Amino acid sequence: MMKLSIIIPVFNEEKTISQMLEKINRLDVDNVIKQVIIVNDGSTDRTKNEIENFVKNHSEVKSVTHAKNQGKGAAIRTGIETATGEYVVIQDADLEYDPKDIGKLVKPILNGTSKVVYGTRLNRLPSFSREERTPQFLLHYLGNKFLSLLTSILYGQWITDMETCYKLFPRKAVENMKLNARGFEFEPEITAKLLKKGYKILEIPISTKPRGYDEGKKLNTFRDGTIALWSLLKYRFVD
Repeated sequence: MMKLSIIIPVFNEEKTISQMLEKINRLDVDNVIKQVIIVNDGSTDRTKNEIENFVKNHSEVKSVTHAKNQGKGAAIRTGIETATGEYVVIQDADLEYDPKDIGKLVKPILNGTSKVVYGTRLNRLPSFSREERTPQFLLHYLGNKFLSLLTSILYGQWITDMETCYKLFPRKAVENMKLNARGFEFEPEITAKLLKKGYKILEIPISTKPRGYDEGKKLNTFRDGTIALWSLLKYRFVD
């Protein structure tokens, strides 16, 4: 049996957090014991109430709260510090990623073929009839592909979706790793540092249901893309 810590960073997701937690609760993966850790990153809406109501009926779920919003990276770092599983996976609190895909990510770990697994959304061409039909999402797609290509060039391993939420890695790999990210730059930082430590990343195709910015999507393509670019360059040469 493998213990898997599922870290859920949350900020102002009152409309989706309960549904996501129910999906995680129903998740059943052979030979895996779940540890669910919710990190409420200073939410100002009803997210805290939704989490409290869920935890009240699921005492095995761990909930941690930041007094004020610190950013996704800071919330994940808090989750890692709280985790006790041999492996850790990140789960966003919206409904873009389906927790059922966690079962796909775990298989290569259980059969010993990989120690780090990412779920890739972008091992494909742009979908002009679906995700990339709007200029915003096409720009997001192209930006992510560029950052993934840059990761591949800088760190010597082909990556198609560096920015994916679904990153599964051994907890021991990050125990003594200095993680600085407070926001979305967590994605390039953890990727860069895992690759520099010699871990090979196996990518497994997953499907997602992207939400629009009018539905609460928080990523800013230009701002966060620029920070991710700088992070990839910086961590290639420093820790």
